[in-house]
Amino acid sequence: MSDRKPGSPTTPTERLASMEREALEGGGVERIARQHKAGKLTARERVELLCDPGSFVEIGKFVTHRGTDFGMAANKVLGDGVVTGYGTVAGRTIFLFAQDFTVFGGSLSEAYAGKICRVMDLAMKAGAPIVGLNDSGGARIQEGVASLAGYAEIFLRNTLASGVVPQLSVVLGPCAGGAVYSPAITDFIFMVESSSYMFITGPDVIRAVTHEEVTKEDLGGAHTHATRSGVAHRAFADEPSCLEAIRDLLTYLPQNNREDPPRRPTRDRPDREDAELDALIPLDPAKPYDMRALLARVVDDGRLLEIQPEYAPNIIVAFAHLDGRSVGLVANQPAHLAGCLDIAASVKAARFVRFCDCFNIPLLTFVDVPGFLPGTAQEFGGIIKHGAKLLYAFAEATVPKLTVITRKAYGGAYDVMSSKHIRGDVSFAYPAAEIAVMGPEAAVGIVFREELAKAADPAAARAQYLADYREKLANPYTAASLGYIDEVIRPRETRARLARALAAVGTKRDSNPPKKHGNIPL
Repeated sequence: MSDRKPGSPTTPTERLASMEREALEGGGVERIARQHKAGKLTARERVELLCDPGSFVEIGKFVTHRGTDFGMAANKVLGDGVVTGYGTVAGRTIFLFAQDFTVFGGSLSEAYAGKICRVMDLAMKAGAPIVGLNDSGGARIQEGVASLAGYAEIFLRNTLASGVVPQLSVVLGPCAGGAVYSPAITDFIFMVESSSYMFITGPDVIRAVTHEEVTKEDLGGAHTHATRSGVAHRAFADEPSCLEAIRDLLTYLPQNNREDPPRRPTRDRPDREDAELDALIPLDPAKPYDMRALLARVVDDGRLLEIQPEYAPNIIVAFAHLDGRSVGLVANQPAHLAGCLDIAASVKAARFVRFCDCFNIPLLTFVDVPGFLPGTAQEFGGIIKHGAKLLYAFAEATVPKLTVITRKAYGGAYDVMSSKHIRGDVSFAYPAAEIAVMGPEAAVGIVFREELAKAADPAAARAQYLADYREKLANPYTAASLGYIDEVIRPRETRARLARALAAVGTKRDSNPPKKHGNIPL
């Protein structure tokens, strides 16, 4: 008699088919239904949305954990809670992993970590982006230090891959404790409102240790990280829109640090002029305007993919295309804090500049900055150190760097914002631009303090001094006469001038002195 159980496969092919069906079931029908009830997709559903139809190839489908304690020897699931493999997005290869919360709560085991490390190693060898879809309860407690070792192996690969291939993290459920450090090392983190969260210690631990009361959502939800902490780069209403945004982001990026980004076909003529730009910026330097409106009129088809739009809104960083070329935009936003640089804005922009430099994406910088934000909170918070990060990032960058001064460029902030002096390649200014150590009002008050105090008509004297200051210093022509500005242009010409400049310097080669690495002021 045969020992075969009723209904078990009779041939090797049947056995394979049976195991494939079992692997596809993940944690089973009930847990999948629970995942859907929570408003979340399964790991495999997410993979299907992310990749081009029919392109995903799975690796490690039959891997199981090797734990034996606490009843785990008799509790094994094919795949062990993470789906790994490769596929394409817009026809280009990516490697990915998708944590499966229906299997052991997505908790990471030694074998599970090995699967992730495997696709990361392949991505590095192949020179292709890595996308992580995170939905995990953290380290698998039953495996103890072996699971912690698995996390460390992943962290190491995140670090070694940094600047070599793009790394994108999508947080679609819990991500707590040590698990947050893998996404934190990656280039971008996208989250989903009401279903994803990240924190080092949860509300219960905080309540026990500090007696603070906070909800999971307020502590580490998508809105919190997109607006307050700056940990998340974008937050979305649902998973499909989040995954579609990841697909969109990848179209701006090269496969690796040795390639240029792909060009996007456009019917938007590179020499197009826009007369409305001539009236966009108010003549009164104290009046705000929306820098986004200017950017949208300059780039191809008005399309911007903004990064961290809700965090540090006094500076804008975004991807766009100019004459089909992928570019990174950095722009002061006069509509918020008058466009001042503060701690959050400096760190936000520095990180973006360094990413673009890693992956051969030219930088277009639009300057309207009255200086660094004053105040004790900024000084005590280390604005000196954090502002220096942005300076360091621009100075270190070797990609093509084009700069447009739209209005104010005062003090050290002028230097920091990709000026000629820190290897900016081409610099333009609008006719009403003011480039000086400080604004006319403040400068006159300091330089002519004694004269104003003695003047018979202080108001008339001040008006004359202001006119003289603007004539001699607070205009673009003094900087142009010194070669610090290459050309003063009409706003309507911005797109055409930038497109021609980018075509000219797009193949530039620059380098930094040989060294192990620099010591950025962290």
